[in-house]
Amino acid sequence: RKLAELQAQKAQQDALQKEQEHIDEQKGLILRKILTKEALERLGNLSLAYPELASSVENQLVMLYQSGRVQREIDDETLKKLLQQVAPRAKDIKITRK
Repeated sequence: RKLAELQAQKAQQDALQKEQEHIDEQKGLILRKILTKEALERLGNLSLAYPELASSVENQLVMLYQSGRVQREIDDETLKKLLQQVAPRAKDIKITRK
């Protein structure tokens, strides 16, 4: 009985993993379709440094594409502007000496 439960749990995990891989593959196809080479490279670099932020931006881009709001290929400058809007603002620290 315990073995059957473990096998069922393993099968469920495998199915979830395959579904996640399929979703990631679809996301990658969409991003390659709507981003220029430079913008895709920037997003790749961002995913190495800030994976959560990159994932959020990727999801936004995919949603924009799926809703039909992407009219042309997104270049590096447009992606930079989007990242500036999404990225958390760094606080300016001013030190005054007396």
